[in-house]
Amino acid sequence: MAVMKPRSEEVAMQTLSEARLAPPDSGLWPAERRKVLDWLVRETREERFIDNIFVDLCRRLSDAGVPVARATLHFRIHHPQWIGARILWRKGLSEAEIDTYEYGVEDSSQYLNSPLREFNNGADEVRRHLDDPAADGPDYPLYDELRADGLTDYIIWPLHHTLGKRHAITFASDRPGGFDADDIAFFSDILPALALVSEIRLKNRLARTLLETYVGPHASEQILAGATTRGSGVTVGAAILICDLRDFTKLSDLWPRDDVIELLNDYFDAMSEPIERHGGEILKFMGDGLLAIFPLTDPCACGQLLAAIDEAQAALSRLNEANLLKGHDPLGYGIGVHVGDVMYGNIGSRKRLDFTVIGPAVNIASRLESLTKELKRPVLLSRAFVERAGCAARLENLGSYALRGLDEPIEVFALSGGK
Repeated sequence: MAVMKPRSEEVAMQTLSEARLAPPDSGLWPAERRKVLDWLVRETREERFIDNIFVDLCRRLSDAGVPVARATLHFRIHHPQWIGARILWRKGLSEAEIDTYEYGVEDSSQYLNSPLREFNNGADEVRRHLDDPAADGPDYPLYDELRADGLTDYIIWPLHHTLGKRHAITFASDRPGGFDADDIAFFSDILPALALVSEIRLKNRLARTLLETYVGPHASEQILAGATTRGSGVTVGAAILICDLRDFTKLSDLWPRDDVIELLNDYFDAMSEPIERHGGEILKFMGDGLLAIFPLTDPCACGQLLAAIDEAQAALSRLNEANLLKGHDPLGYGIGVHVGDVMYGNIGSRKRLDFTVIGPAVNIASRLESLTKELKRPVLLSRAFVERAGCAARLENLGSYALRGLDEPIEVFALSGGK
């Protein structure tokens, strides 16, 4: 028995058939629009970055006779620091300008008194004929800036992505009278294709950002390159740093929840920023501790680790001074440092993996961190690390200690004066 198709599906199939049978020079769009659309859909697949595609698109629109002198893309992004980003092109620019916006920007006077706010409040179009003094609507400060640049027309439209996501695109003209009806039709034709092209790039960037945020830049590159099989990994030489906050359980029991979260964030900022600044990679946060490596592919890795510790200790001292002013006890911490080969890769269950490092060298760093509690020294380093770094002159030899799980005692060093 034949299956009846809904009327809308029949119409869609008929339209598709007609398009396939149509002569090459015919089509749904005029030739210049088809040229730009064909490029946008078929020839941008090798371009990774939407800003480069956007610059090229604006040039092609101009070459096709559309008087675009300025254009922007506004995206909301998932990033721990930024709420959104703007890509700006102006006539004559070979590259786009990219700006990011911090959380809270929506409370700023610049945003509150802008056409973008009107758009984000639900408007499907915000347009201003800048060379018409009698034009209706609010005269935002941005319009004065655009007029000063010689622009005559400004439009914001939505760029629709899947699942109801709505971003913004703007175009401005410098032609007297601004955009005409044919220009508007041209924009209307290309926006759906640009939405698809931009969403693919934005989601690729989102995947990269989320991975960098949660597993670090190097691990994220490995995962994106296909290292997603359990047990896959490589052996690398690394200087290893493990840090732990002291008495965190007691603090979390005594302090309000929000104060504990703020404390942890401040502590991790003090530790993490120097590590990342000096080339280290934080592989994981473990409650109130962290694990970081400095790959020995960098010949200065051990020196960089020591510099990171110096800066982190200074930052923690400043944090403790601030805590004392609030009536809080200073934070204690322990840092264990070792060097050696580690297995770097995917470990876990069939469906849930962790990209991390394991091996005896990691265990020694962990045991040294634990030993800081007993020796009352905040930073302990192994002889293997000290010899590799050539830093014995600035350290104090504390002698040899038996560490859990090791057959032989290990010689331990502390930063001089670090009591």
